[in-house]
Amino acid sequence: MSLSGIVQLAASTAIFLLAATVAKYWALAPGLGKLALTLLLYSLGNLIMLRLVREFGMSSAFSLSAVIQLVAVNVIALAYFSERLGTVQSAGLVLAVVAVGMIMFGPAAAK
Repeated sequence: MSLSGIVQLAASTAIFLLAATVAKYWALAPGLGKLALTLLLYSLGNLIMLRLVREFGMSSAFSLSAVIQLVAVNVIALAYFSERLGTVQSAGLVLAVVAVGMIMFGPAAAK
């Protein structure tokens, strides 16, 4: 992955995390402004993802983005919003990270 790709992935991740945070605030106290900001941020993040898909392919771009967001959103939810995961949910999170890792590195391991 090129430096440009890493920067774009970091930017889309930051935007998606901000969108998820605003969405949580909307869920706690709904308002049209929060909803509009959430939609705007998710749209911007997806526009950046379209560039990544073109540059690196759909499976690589979305898999990397998904696992980074999965972990980061859970860190925000647990640390900032004091949410808690049960044992089964925690195991699911670990399995999801492993699954995306297998998707990403599976082709290289098969050679």
